[in-house]
Amino acid sequence: QVQLVESGGGLVQAGGSLRLSCAASGRTFSRYTMAWFRQAPGKEREFVAAISWNSGRLYYVDSVKGRFTISRDNAKNTVYLQMNSLRPEDTAVYYCALNDRKWYEPTRAVPDYDYWGQGTQVTVSS
Repeated sequence: QVQLVESGGGLVQAGGSLRLSCAASGRTFSRYTMAWFRQAPGKEREFVAAISWNSGRLYYVDSVKGRFTISRDNAKNTVYLQMNSLRPEDTAVYYCALNDRKWYEPTRAVPDYDYWGQGTQVTVSS
């Protein structure tokens, strides 16, 4: 059974930073694409960033490019999202997700991901 557990969310002022972590279990983590999504109140879940199994491919939504960095540590079965220069519009629940197809290229679509964490709240005050 795959489990994804996010941590690191919180309340931060605009311009501040947070680092989200997602610990995975139940799979040989190093074989699978991972991603971060977010969902603000009243909005659909949207893609934020994705990373291939070997960290060779990284994708970001345009609104976070240059501010957010996705990374992974396969030895620790953990994926990270470093968020700098946070803005009020980054406020959302952030979810990590796993694409359960080995060696699959990263994608941006919600239906491509098979397992999801419970989410962690990020609130950015102005």
